[in-house]
Amino acid sequence: MNLLHISDMHFGPRHWLGESELLLEKLNSYAADIVINTGDNTTDALESEFEAAGNFLKSINCPHIVSIPGNHDKRNMRSTDYFRQYIDDVDVLRPLNRKNCKKNNIFLLGSTNGIKDHFTDINFLKNISINGESILLVCLDANSLYDDNGFVDEEMLRTLSDAISKASYDRILLLNHYSILDTDSDPLFNSRIVVEFMRQHKIEHVFCGHTHQLSIMRSTDLYHRHTFTQYKNGSLSSSNTPNDTNMFLYYENFGTDAMVIHVVRGTVKNRSLTFKEEIIPSFPVVEN
Repeated sequence: MNLLHISDMHFGPRHWLGESELLLEKLNSYAADIVINTGDNTTDALESEFEAAGNFLKSINCPHIVSIPGNHDKRNMRSTDYFRQYIDDVDVLRPLNRKNCKKNNIFLLGSTNGIKDHFTDINFLKNISINGESILLVCLDANSLYDDNGFVDEEMLRTLSDAISKASYDRILLLNHYSILDTDSDPLFNSRIVVEFMRQHKIEHVFCGHTHQLSIMRSTDLYHRHTFTQYKNGSLSSSNTPNDTNMFLYYENFGTDAMVIHVVRGTVKNRSLTFKEEIIPSFPVVEN
């Protein structure tokens, strides 16, 4: 299985100064079974930005594109409507008991005008079959409306757990915009409960973005005997972003001892894009 990982496209004033067609051509040169997009599709969650991001994603040649929102995608009370209209009309999981939800603005008042969906969290599962293997992607919304800091609602974790318990799969992966193992000035405050959730469901791989910094880290809990690897991507935007953080990742033979990670960095010069590829050789897979 080959995965293409993109993140933090920031359509709007922070998106590529170079030609997006060249970026798409490079992305489409990799034979991906699944494209993983870990959020911040927009800069300010404007409808025009969601539309541009959606058009870009539809131009990637892959039958399975899985996108989650980021903190920049939650800067508008219509964010959920726009995400489902332009990015992916996913079957959002509703809380088992809405009274237990603690996240700020997870529900908007029913009297608010112009909003189709008053529930602002976008948590969902996607089950994809690749070469006869069932891959369950758990898509976690750790973003809060009007707030750049991350917060995971425990009731939504309970709801996801309930949905996972009813699913059939061979491998399970987690997508979360915020990093669990390291962070920046806008952190995920309750990352501990996410780690506990991963341990509960024996999740060994998590994909994220947010900080615009490449990081591939492995964490081992010796007491609970649980190991997971976090794959944190840089940014697929260019404005106000150092050139060495503009990148996407391609995981060849993912999750096997033969896995090779391609780090593809993009540089804008005279409104044209050039690419430089770095290959990270395989490292042993740890079995829990």
